[in-house]
Amino acid sequence: METIDDACAWLQAHRRELRAGLDEHGAVFLRGLPVRSAEDFARVRDAVITERAQYRENATPRSHFGADVYSSTDLPPAQSIRPHNENSYTLTFPGLLLFCCLIAPEEGGATPVTDVRKVREAIPAALLDRFRAHGWALVRNYRDDFGLGWTTAFASEDPADVAKYCQANLIAHEWDADGALRTVQRRSALITHPRTGQEVWFNHAVFWNEWSLEPEVREIMSEALGGAGNFPYHTVLGTGEPLAEADVRVIDEAYRAATVRESWRPGDVMIVDNILAAHGRESFKGDRKILVAMGDPVALADCRPTVQPLAGFAG
Repeated sequence: METIDDACAWLQAHRRELRAGLDEHGAVFLRGLPVRSAEDFARVRDAVITERAQYRENATPRSHFGADVYSSTDLPPAQSIRPHNENSYTLTFPGLLLFCCLIAPEEGGATPVTDVRKVREAIPAALLDRFRAHGWALVRNYRDDFGLGWTTAFASEDPADVAKYCQANLIAHEWDADGALRTVQRRSALITHPRTGQEVWFNHAVFWNEWSLEPEVREIMSEALGGAGNFPYHTVLGTGEPLAEADVRVIDEAYRAATVRESWRPGDVMIVDNILAAHGRESFKGDRKILVAMGDPVALADCRPTVQPLAGFAG
């Protein structure tokens, strides 16, 4: 494929085969396409998906390159990112993610993918049953010094906009005397893929848990903020019960065992089924430019959640 026109024509002609590969593996890695700019990548995205999806309830800093194309993340190179399903805490989330490499790093920097069907299978039955019965809950404390402030996360400077969004999306919210925002939302930890009928582990419960932090970082943050409940991101069972360190370690190991990776080269494109596979980021050295686009949005209600979404904890 010498031109971006050739690449897009090929992708459109092979949508069925790509979909079959996604159903089987959760991700498809395409090597060496003639993608040299954000504009090229936007065309690839439109050749693969039928509808664009929006990035909602922002959780990490990103750069926007136009046409709903973003940087994969703008977090520092030394920081690795654990596997996660994009927007698992929202009521509608992208069904497909597309990544492409414009500049490959000198070392590290892969975007590993994790089959969350295998993660679910590896979690002990008793622990899985607790999550199936109670779901998980995300607590966010929006701060400008740790994590993202609420004006960035909700893309608005009007508290009324935040209140309206939270009410419409089953998120409990409250403001403290200093104008800081805290939100709580319960979601299902297990959902069923509407196309394949397979149940998967789909959440950020381990990703944002206190026991996933390095001990030194956890101690510093706990001292500065007054405990894990005040961290920018904090996860618990849907009842509000804390997760045990041992349980987080077991789930983390299930992720590790189900994860594969491939080093990036310029022009590479990876398509990820966001329900069947989680993705992460390795730390890296050197310049790195990985773009992401999202599409084919899926409603949580169409995925047979084991608990219904709720504003706040399940009392």
